[in-house]
Amino acid sequence: MTCSSCANRIERKLSKLTGAEASVNYATEVARVTLPDGVTIADAIRTVEQTGYTAAVPELEAAGDRDASGTSLTTRLTASAILGAPVLLLSMVPLLQFPGWQWVALALTLPVATWGAWPFHRAAAVNLRHGAATMDTLVSLGVIAALGWSLWALILGDAGRIGMHMEMRWFGSHGDELYLEVAAIVTVFLLAGRTIEHRTKRSSQQAMRSLARLGAKEASVIRDGLETRIPVGDLVVGDRFRVVPGEKVAADGVVVEGASAIDASLLTGESLPVEVTPGSEVVGATINGHGMLVVEATRVGADTELSRIAALLERAQDGKADVQRIADRVSQFFVPTVLVLSLLSLIGWLVLTGDVTAAFTAAVATLIIACPCALGLATPTALLAGTTRGAELGILIRDARVLESSRGITTMLVDKTGTVTEGRMSVESVTAATGEDADEALRSAAAVERASEHPIARAIVAAAGETRVATDVRAAQGAGVVGMVDGRAVQVGKPAWLADDWGVTMPPELAAAFEAAEAKGATALAIAWDGTMRAVVAVRDTVKPSSRAAVERLAGLGIDVMLLTGDHERAARAVADEVGIERVLAGVSPAQKVDAVRAEQAGGAKVAMAGDGVNDAAALAAADLGLAMGTGTDAAQQAADITLVHGDLAGAADAVALARRTLRTIRGNLFWAFAYNVLAIPLAMAGLLNPLIAGAAMAFSSVFVVLHSLTLRRFRPTA
Repeated sequence: MTCSSCANRIERKLSKLTGAEASVNYATEVARVTLPDGVTIADAIRTVEQTGYTAAVPELEAAGDRDASGTSLTTRLTASAILGAPVLLLSMVPLLQFPGWQWVALALTLPVATWGAWPFHRAAAVNLRHGAATMDTLVSLGVIAALGWSLWALILGDAGRIGMHMEMRWFGSHGDELYLEVAAIVTVFLLAGRTIEHRTKRSSQQAMRSLARLGAKEASVIRDGLETRIPVGDLVVGDRFRVVPGEKVAADGVVVEGASAIDASLLTGESLPVEVTPGSEVVGATINGHGMLVVEATRVGADTELSRIAALLERAQDGKADVQRIADRVSQFFVPTVLVLSLLSLIGWLVLTGDVTAAFTAAVATLIIACPCALGLATPTALLAGTTRGAELGILIRDARVLESSRGITTMLVDKTGTVTEGRMSVESVTAATGEDADEALRSAAAVERASEHPIARAIVAAAGETRVATDVRAAQGAGVVGMVDGRAVQVGKPAWLADDWGVTMPPELAAAFEAAEAKGATALAIAWDGTMRAVVAVRDTVKPSSRAAVERLAGLGIDVMLLTGDHERAARAVADEVGIERVLAGVSPAQKVDAVRAEQAGGAKVAMAGDGVNDAAALAAADLGLAMGTGTDAAQQAADITLVHGDLAGAADAVALARRTLRTIRGNLFWAFAYNVLAIPLAMAGLLNPLIAGAAMAFSSVFVVLHSLTLRRFRPTA
């Protein structure tokens, strides 16, 4: 493909396959096609070839800047520039002209206008055979017209016989019959623009290729007691593989032997290593630190976290925002319109002035200035740069239409557990009764809680560190647990259970601590033995350090934040107060979360939802914009529009800011592309633009759009 018109034609042809849906991205040079039963990939490739192009199942590496003939665009540009420069000097500087210089200029121009401009001529011919016209049609016609006119003037006209020189033909001035410098230098300008375009697109795709190369290539798999090095692609779920210090983890899995620290910075951006022990989950492509590990594979191949991130990034870059679809429809009719305008300008000048040279100049300038390269690059290059930068920041955008969704967001509903908070319980405080040892009480409680998998029990055990051994442990469902520790019956549970079943009363100082803990949204439990209450332990889900700043940033973006949780009112309110959220809806079920989303939408708000659990999935899907924590469940991530790899609410603010800036960049690009053509075409038709200047301006417009898009690579989270 050489322009957006090519992409549009291929997309239309593929979509005509019965039951097929196609989206062709000019910037990434990828067609994403959904084929019905009975239609194969070979059928799709054949359709593309019948349209005049070639296609293949995509490889990870880009094709570079080579054209359809296999010649490098850089080679064509270099040779054309070397040959074209003398033509320009001879044509524009009378002092350098000598008898017969026109024939030297012609000899230098011919290879430039034929071999140098071959990519444009070939593409125009291919489209002509299929009854279509693209920007290459405009370029090819312009170059051929300039060369043909000059040949006619040299061979049949006065220019060849009397050796007349050509004047400088800039804004509005006209020389005589030769346009050799137009044919040569316009080709150089357009080749330069296309070469820069290819290089910048390749640079933008570098993150995708780097991401694909992050994974390990081989794994030391342990099968039937033997350790063998195999390609990562041969791993299957359930395989156990060894990871030596400094080696990349081959696939997602669970540590079954060993302990180490994993460097996950390549995937998550987190600089601190993560300690792993048996039972810890590890992600493929992360780097093992100091210890030897044996990992059991749980996800391999396309199911790994790395592949999922790559797939999301590719899908986002291949998509189209609604604003791009409008541009596609406009460009579909643009080239035929320009051809008509060029013909009208030729006829108009001939009828009104009778000046053949002026008429030809205006017609060729109109053809060249109107090439809609910038229009075709406006959206895909910005989308490519924006989604690539998002992936680097841990923001995975599912589809281009997400950009449109982010624009008008006014309200964000955020789940509490795992989104605003860490999603895991920890001991906040231990208050001992007068004369009691708080550490002793905590260790005794941990001994009886050790066998439980309840989050509160795990928090108490983790806080106590080394624990004693408890025997005869019995749980009272929903009330507490009791067990023998060092010959004494230790009870841990609700004060009412201790009072009713064990006759243990709460002293005033512990009653005050209990009330204070519950007032802050914590869960408080009493610890007792030998008929006496010894301490109160407060356990709560801690707020993520970045949550308050994230709420403030969202407010700065004009977004009203509301806390949505299934937890009780007091706990929800405590968390909301801590992070600066005013509106709270507590005690809601998954269905009620969906109702809350729809209620806000019914009130005129455009709603985003941020969550991490299965219970958030329906609300994420119902919202105008769904944001899932990357640390959450697969169901939540599949229902969301954006996945935040780091599992941090701060990423929600970054995602909205990046999406809005990307959309602004797209709109800015489209404005420039449309404005450029709207302003330049009348100037060219009026004879105020020389074809040489028109070619330079057209090439610059494309380069400008690409460079403007690449400013997204400098996006910072605080922007």
